[in-house]
Amino acid sequence: MYNETDIIDNLQDLETFLVAVENGGLGLKDVAGVALATNNSDGRPFVAVLGDDHQLLLARWVTQDVFDNGKDLVRNGPKKH
Repeated sequence: MYNETDIIDNLQDLETFLVAVENGGLGLKDVAGVALATNNSDGRPFVAVLGDDHQLLLARWVTQDVFDNGKDLVRNGPKKH
């Protein structure tokens, strides 16, 4: 999450990230869900991949626009292609 060059800045990239999580393409195990959240210390938005015990497995910064407009995409999941 701390890589400043790895920011999701559009909804298409958010969808690609979600598909990769769903398909196991990121090598994560025991994924229970995905959520949009904000960092407590500075308020920056990010997308979080959560494990079975709600532990953070992976996170990526997102722009405010993606945070504001990607909520339905995260809530409902990406479209099946």
